[in-house]
Amino acid sequence: MTWQPEIDELRKREELGRRMGGPEKIQRQHAGGKLTVRERVAGLLDAGSFHEIGAIAGKARYNDAGELIDMVPTNLVMGRGRIDGRPVVIAGDDFTVRGGANDGGLREKLERVEMMAYELRLPMLRLVDGTGGGGSVKNIEQDGRTQIPTIAIWEQVVKNMSVVPVVSLALGSVAGLGSARVAASHYSVMVKDTSQLFVAGPPVVARVEKSHEKNELGGSAIHTRNGAVDDEAPSESEAFARARRFLSYLPSSVYELPPRTACDDDPGRSDPWLIEAVPKDARKVFGVAGAAHQNSGRYNLRYVWPSGEWGSLPIAGGLEAAYRADIEAAPDPAARMAEIEKRLKALTSPFRSAESFIVEEIIDPRDTRRLLCEFADLAAPLRTPGRTAFGIRP
Repeated sequence: MTWQPEIDELRKREELGRRMGGPEKIQRQHAGGKLTVRERVAGLLDAGSFHEIGAIAGKARYNDAGELIDMVPTNLVMGRGRIDGRPVVIAGDDFTVRGGANDGGLREKLERVEMMAYELRLPMLRLVDGTGGGGSVKNIEQDGRTQIPTIAIWEQVVKNMSVVPVVSLALGSVAGLGSARVAASHYSVMVKDTSQLFVAGPPVVARVEKSHEKNELGGSAIHTRNGAVDDEAPSESEAFARARRFLSYLPSSVYELPPRTACDDDPGRSDPWLIEAVPKDARKVFGVAGAAHQNSGRYNLRYVWPSGEWGSLPIAGGLEAAYRADIEAAPDPAARMAEIEKRLKALTSPFRSAESFIVEEIIDPRDTRRLLCEFADLAAPLRTPGRTAFGIRP
């Protein structure tokens, strides 16, 4: 018995992975004055020290006989290596595959590399060149629905900041979760005239609306937070100070008041025991800002109104980029774009999301207060007041 056929198959798949997005995309990367992710990894790590993990993960095509025809690798290259003889964990975005966007990758790879740095207590080095968040508006058509954004990885990213050194390099136009990963570092670097940071999604103002510190619902105290914008805040620093004061009341803090938020692309974060209400018109949940409303690693009660809107990007903000080639090739680009937009909007009903259990409950808006009161009653017995990690609150 020989394993040679299996080894040959493995080597074939590894070679397909090393092709990245293909010669044309690699040439475009070089034409823009940028290295490919594999060139970056090779240039940073000691020669021969890179141990890649997940090299053959990707989207494969098979013939009718079940034989592999082709494979487009995921757009995250990850593994372990050494710098000046010291071990590190490295993760690099491959911009040649879907511009480094999440819909060209696997969430599990990004989660696993962050977890590896934490568990092995090794420095984390991120080479960020793309979005790496919730994909693009093309996901709407691919999935036949929209989804409320979540960041299951974020709890691990935050944990890493208190355990291992984290260095991030922004090496191109970085948006969404890519920008968040750069910011969540002890040391971050940008390349002059090449790097840019964007929030992605609709314009998000990094200011926070006033929160109500002690309300009551059904006789139970609850801390509420509404909106993302505070036009009265004299400065962004003051707005963030207000946000930090709000967070100081949450679980593991002084009064253990459970939070309730009405989602509207808030750049802040929340802790365990959260209820989300996604109301109509003014309330939309997109991208990293929307995902930050909840701790994706804990249980959340989420209620949506029948006309809530959510996804990785709003259609208006991402359609032209996602369908650029299709639109530019059309005899009438404007008409083609309008046709695609109409097609996508037909798939954005909250009911389609509920079919896949992406949203747990769609409710009559008139039931909102009753459900908030129920939440407050459920959370009240779980509060455990004690010493606060904040000390004197800001």
